[in-house]
Amino acid sequence: MLYHSTQDKSQVVSSAQAIAQGISKDGGLFVPESFPQLTLDELRSMLTKTYGQRAKMIIGKYLTDFTDEEIADCVDNAYTVEKFGDINPAPLANVTYNGDELNLLELWHGPTCAFKDMALQILPHFLTKSLQKTGGGKDAVILVATSGDTGKAALEGFRDVPHTKIIVFYPVNGVSAMQKHQMNTQGGENVYVCAINGNFDDAQTAVKQIFTDPETGAILDRNGMMFSSANSINWGRLLPQIVYYVSAYCDMVNSGKVAFGEKINITVPTGNFGNILAGYYAYEMGLPVNKFICASNSNNVLTDFINTGIYDKNRSFYTTVSPSMDILVSSNLERLLYVMSGRNDVETKGYMDALKTKGVYEVSAEIKEKIASMFYGGYADEDATEKTIHDLFEQEHYLCDTHTAVAVAVCDEYVRKTGDKTPVVIASTASPYKFSKAVLTALDKGELPESEFDMVEKLNELTGAPVPAPLASLRGKTARFSDVTDKEDMQGVVLRALGIAE
Repeated sequence: MLYHSTQDKSQVVSSAQAIAQGISKDGGLFVPESFPQLTLDELRSMLTKTYGQRAKMIIGKYLTDFTDEEIADCVDNAYTVEKFGDINPAPLANVTYNGDELNLLELWHGPTCAFKDMALQILPHFLTKSLQKTGGGKDAVILVATSGDTGKAALEGFRDVPHTKIIVFYPVNGVSAMQKHQMNTQGGENVYVCAINGNFDDAQTAVKQIFTDPETGAILDRNGMMFSSANSINWGRLLPQIVYYVSAYCDMVNSGKVAFGEKINITVPTGNFGNILAGYYAYEMGLPVNKFICASNSNNVLTDFINTGIYDKNRSFYTTVSPSMDILVSSNLERLLYVMSGRNDVETKGYMDALKTKGVYEVSAEIKEKIASMFYGGYADEDATEKTIHDLFEQEHYLCDTHTAVAVAVCDEYVRKTGDKTPVVIASTASPYKFSKAVLTALDKGELPESEFDMVEKLNELTGAPVPAPLASLRGKTARFSDVTDKEDMQGVVLRALGIAE
């Protein structure tokens, strides 16, 4: 299995090179040359397997330059009971909301209490093996822009991993208090965290520019280093996410929620489009899916795109209670456009160039029709998000975070509009305690405690929902990092953090 750049098909690399490099030199994203098929017999055989066994089967179809033993080592070290609390790191919770049955895929049982753990606990293992195959003895510098959860999950995943250094940038006012405290208290000798004056899109754009800047790359090379990425632009981040949609389907069959071979709908709260794209890749492999419901918050650029075929980032940016979705440039959409255009790199590059220069592009009528046939776009504003948290707890005594609430609200809207009663899986992406202020406000209009951890305690008293140990243990931890920089100086920050500024 080889990998091509979405913007230049002549750039062809192995899976190890795609993971080690992170992004193509032309600025495009690496995509598999084809989708390996998952036959119904293979899918049926997965019904009796553990999550780890399912992961090895799926990952093995894409990482063909890894041995079975190498893949097993990656999977077995990533998805441990110690890290996720159970042999199944991604369980389903079955609830009824407004009379409809929902299957919430809880992806937040890992060490940082967010869905990013599902990929970022295995990515360091992928990367170290990829560097052994391709890196020529260089250390990897993991450069991350985060809207909240990726930062902490990447820091935790790469903490003290040999021959790696990790630098994380986050918008100073664009993450929750808990997310900020998680990142700024991070342990590890190879980690560095810095806030930026700007939003996530500013951070992400600057990181991409640093990645592809020849001068910066040459400085790293002279010092025995090379850039790689832990954002979902890295193929090693996206690949593990395919697994949990296939595994959820198997679990639904085993529990009698769906008949084998019957289609499901998949609802995902998304800003960067990576999490829902992984579900689409599972569909392309053969997973029976009827519709992908793409749920946005007030930053509803994806909703408008799915409904009109026009992607326009020239709009107001909103800081919301679901900050991991406060994004106007959805990087992974590029990978979908590449597939939908018939793997046309010239067309895909044209769209991305228009986005850079004008902030807007319109896809062809053919692509628009293909996307509309598989995707539904909807969004939930702040009031709808708050109401959903409240109503779901009132109806089912089930506590969800702000991002999951967006997905539940949009899924509910979809069912009301279409009457589609196809069994649905909803990606539940974070523990509610990562956003305790917003969740507490949704449930109780009384006076809020001043401290984030007092809010956690009050939310626990009010609901009885257990506080995840990784969050409870943060209380009293002193911050190691407090730097703030302008986006224009991020390149300088990177070189200084690495001790190689020239």
